[in-house]
Amino acid sequence: MAHDVVPFSELLRARTNSRHGTSSGADFMTDLLRGTCDVDDYAQLVAQYWFVYRALEGAAGAMADHPVAAPFVTTGATRLPALESDLEFLLGEAWRDRVVALPATRAYVERLDTVAAVSAGAFVAHHYTRYLGDLSCGRFISTLLQKHYGFDVNGVGFYVFAEVAAPACFRATYREQLDAAPWSDDDKEAVVAEVALAHSLDTRLLDGLEVDRRARRAAA
Repeated sequence: MAHDVVPFSELLRARTNSRHGTSSGADFMTDLLRGTCDVDDYAQLVAQYWFVYRALEGAAGAMADHPVAAPFVTTGATRLPALESDLEFLLGEAWRDRVVALPATRAYVERLDTVAAVSAGAFVAHHYTRYLGDLSCGRFISTLLQKHYGFDVNGVGFYVFAEVAAPACFRATYREQLDAAPWSDDDKEAVVAEVALAHSLDTRLLDGLEVDRRARRAAA
C-alpha cells in the first residue's frame, strides 16, 4: 500500500513548533504587548534584534549564490534598514553608541556567524525561524505597540513588511521552496535541529531582556 509522503515544510513545522511557555522571556513579551512595559524596554528589544539581523543578513550576502540557499535570500523582506530607522526614532541619531548586545544576544550572533554563513541548511533554518515568525506575527504586534505606546509608523517598522504585498503567498512560496530543495535525510534532520536551536536562542534573548528590565527597574 502506498503511503503519502509528508512534505518537509509540514514536518519541519510539526517538529519545531515553538512554545516559549514558562520562560521569563514570555513575561517580557506579554507585558510589552499588554502595554505595561516602558518605551525603553521596547527600544532594548529592537536593539537586540538589530544585532541578530545584522548577522543573519550578513550571512544572506554570503549565501546569495549558493544553489540551495539562494532561493531563500529575499531582499524584499530585509529587516535591517527598518530596525535602524526604528532605533534612530527611539534612541536618536547617536543610537549606535547606545546599543549593547546582551550576553544571550551575543550567543545568538555567534551561532549565526559560525554556521549561517557557511552552511546552507543552517542559514535556511535561521532564516525560516526569523522571517516566517516575524511576518506571521508582525501585523498583530505592530498594532498593539501602536495602541499602547502611541507609535504611528515610526518605531514599529521592523514589524511592517511593506514590500511583502501578500504575506500568505510569501509563506506558501517559502514552504514550496523548502519542499523543493534537494535535502538528503541527514540534511533535513540538521535543519530541524537548527530550527529548534534558533527557537531556543530567541527564547534566551527574551529571557535576557526580562532580566535586564528587572535590573533597570530595581536600580531606578
